[in-house]
Amino acid sequence: MITPKIPMPSNPFKFLKKQKQEIGISPDELLFRGIRKSDKVHLNIIDFNGEKLEEKSIKHIEEAFPLNKTDSVTWLNIDGLHDATLMDKIYKGIELPKLVLSTVMDTQARPTVQDFENSLFISLKMMQRDPVTDQITVENLSLVITENMLISFQEKKGDVFEPVRERIRMNKKRIRNSGTDYLAFTLLDIVIDNYIYNLGILGEKIEDLEDRLLVNQNKKTIDQINRYKRELNFMRKSIKPAKEMILNLAKLDTDLIDEENEIYYRELQVNISHASETSDNYREMLSDQLNIYHTTISAKLNDIMKFLTIFSVIFIPLTFIAGIYGTNFDVLPELHYRYSYYIMWLVMIVITLSMLVYFKKKKWF
Repeated sequence: MITPKIPMPSNPFKFLKKQKQEIGISPDELLFRGIRKSDKVHLNIIDFNGEKLEEKSIKHIEEAFPLNKTDSVTWLNIDGLHDATLMDKIYKGIELPKLVLSTVMDTQARPTVQDFENSLFISLKMMQRDPVTDQITVENLSLVITENMLISFQEKKGDVFEPVRERIRMNKKRIRNSGTDYLAFTLLDIVIDNYIYNLGILGEKIEDLEDRLLVNQNKKTIDQINRYKRELNFMRKSIKPAKEMILNLAKLDTDLIDEENEIYYRELQVNISHASETSDNYREMLSDQLNIYHTTISAKLNDIMKFLTIFSVIFIPLTFIAGIYGTNFDVLPELHYRYSYYIMWLVMIVITLSMLVYFKKKKWF
C-alpha cells in the first residue's frame, strides 16, 4: 500500500500550518502527515523481567503480538511512521484505538495524553542537537502503554534512548523489576532532560553574547540576537505544550500507573517546569539584550548628532562673517584696511572659543 506524503514547510523555525490536503480527512484515518525521515520501518523488541532479557530486531510486526499476553515487560520500538499497512496491523493485533494510531502518523500533532480502557497514549516532541550543523532538530515521539507492553513510535532511527537500553542490559533492579509505567517514565525523563540540556547550550551562547554586547555593538550582534530568538522560540514550541501534557498526565487516575511510581511522574513535573522557566528567563534576557542594543545605538547616534549640531552651530557665525567679506561689492570699509584679515580671524576665534565655553557650561558635551 502506497502512503501519500503531505509536504511540510522546509524551514524548521516556521510555525505550523494546516495543510490543504488534510481538510476533510477523518480523524481516525491512517494517513501519514509529515516529512518522511526514514526509508523503511525498523522494529526492535526488548522483552525482559527480573530474570531474563531478550533483545532482537524483527521484520514482521506479527512477531510482537504474542508478547502482549505474557507476564514480562515488552518494549517495542518502531522507527518510521509512514507505513499505514503496519499501523493497521497494530490496530487489529493489539486492539488499540484507531484514533491513537492516526495521531501517531501525524508528526505535527500537539503533545497530548489520552487514557483509554486498555491503554495510555502519550505524545510529545523529542529534541536533539545535530552535532554537524549545531542546530536543533525535533521529531514526534509517541508512547502507547498497555499492561505488559510499551510501544514507542519515532520518526527515524536514533540512539537517544540508548542509556535506557543500557540500564536494562546491565540488569538495573529498578527498571528490570518495574512495569511499563516506569519504563515510560524513563523515556519521558530522557526527553525532558534533552530539553534542559539543549536550553543550557543555547543559554551559554546568550550569556556570552550579553558580555560582548556591552563592548561591541554591530550588525553581527543584532543578527545573533535574532537568530537566538528564533531558535529559542522554536524550542518553546515543543516545551510549552509538553509541560501542559505532563501536568495532565500527573492528574490522570489510571490503573496503568502504579501508586509507587507516581512519585517519578511528579518529578517529571518539576523537570519540565524547570525547562519552561529556563526558556522564559532566556527569552527575557534576549529581549533585554535587544533593548540594550537599541538603547546603546540610540545613545551613540545622539552623541554623533550632538557633535554635528555643535559643529554646525559654531560655523554658522563664522560662515556669516566669511559671507560678508566674500561679497562682490567694491565699497567695503574694512576691505583695504591693513589689519582687516587678522582682525577677522581674531573675531572668528573669539566667537568659536566663547561658544565652546558656553556649551561646556551647559554640559552639552
